[in-house]
Amino acid sequence: MNTFTELKLDTPILKAIEKTGYLTPTEIQQKAIPILLDKKDILGSAQTGTGKTAAFAIPILQMLNQNINDKKVIRALILTPTRELANQIYENFIQYAYFIRIRTNVIYGGVPQKKQEDALKKGTDVLIATPGRLLDLMSQKIIDLRNIEYLVLDEADQMLDMGFIKDIYKILKQVPEKRQTMLFSATMPKKIEEFANSILKNPERIAVTPVTKTLDAIKQELYLVPKNNKNELLNHLIKKLNMDSVLVFTKTKHGANKVVKELLKNNITAEPIHGNKSQAARERALLNFKNRKTQVLVATDIAARGLDIKQLSFVINYDLPDTPETYIHRIGRTGRAGELGLAISFCSDEEKNLLIDIEKHIKNKLTSIENHPYGKTYVKTHDIIDNKQNDNKKNKPSNPNHYKKTKNKKFVIGTRKTK
Repeated sequence: MNTFTELKLDTPILKAIEKTGYLTPTEIQQKAIPILLDKKDILGSAQTGTGKTAAFAIPILQMLNQNINDKKVIRALILTPTRELANQIYENFIQYAYFIRIRTNVIYGGVPQKKQEDALKKGTDVLIATPGRLLDLMSQKIIDLRNIEYLVLDEADQMLDMGFIKDIYKILKQVPEKRQTMLFSATMPKKIEEFANSILKNPERIAVTPVTKTLDAIKQELYLVPKNNKNELLNHLIKKLNMDSVLVFTKTKHGANKVVKELLKNNITAEPIHGNKSQAARERALLNFKNRKTQVLVATDIAARGLDIKQLSFVINYDLPDTPETYIHRIGRTGRAGELGLAISFCSDEEKNLLIDIEKHIKNKLTSIENHPYGKTYVKTHDIIDNKQNDNKKNKPSNPNHYKKTKNKKFVIGTRKTK
């Protein structure tokens, strides 16, 4: 399928798509749009950056537009785990609805509700919401879900991981059973399938770019580096590679703040974005980054999904994530919409097992950069990892002596420490 016209979309929707600059539907759009226009439920597995939002937004808007309702009632509800993702989806709906009379609003916590409440009073056809704020406004009788025709649960795996499952079930009790439901998840563990079976009716199952496969457009590099040298290495790479825009991921909020502080000392403009920041501060940091006023955005995993930054060429994992799936979502911020991207991962001595898990999960070894000025404690980077993976293949029992210590008893990843 080469064009959106072949998807049997109405002229106003096609004009809006053309206005955004999109020419060819992605794989998930090709698969999902006809199914949804046929009024069927969907269980979709799709990696971030595959065009998933348009895959459900476009058919929902077309179906709503074909049956305009002048009543000020919410007819489509999109549930999503984070404020950043909610805003991104909202922006996409506004783009695709440019030539039709469909009203879209977004609500999330962390900001005063008055402005959101006033917008809702003007009428809403499509509501994008995070579960917590939605339940708050429902309890205040500000939001009524009795007229929902289309329900989307986006990034369902993350919503469950963040503990939203009870909230979601409370929301579902207020939504009509007669509806079209769409559940999208980057990963499809057993608990997601069980959840999907409880809320979907004879769904069509679609899977695009499994999460175990990283995007081909992303080059992945590895720097083994002592923990205390990470700041120096980060400064070095930003300057050496002329990174005018780079997204850096840390494990903790405190870590993000420390990295920003060190970057500023080196005259590199940087801002943090994490859960301890107010919504206004997070939006300001993101806007500054998108407008290239800030060179480096340092984020915790709250931003791993939902950040849609055009022409982002670099992502750096300052700290490796605890799960391989999170690694996929982090690096998926680059290499989007056909652009090339470079994902760089730092790995300290303490993170070696996380690296093993990531490489096993993606079934590929990261390209190790051997000779850099801040990793001199290491000689060979992948010997131990290779041995570990070979041991696993042979089903050998775990050997506590597998990782050898050096003479000075320091635990290192390389085969020996240099003098």
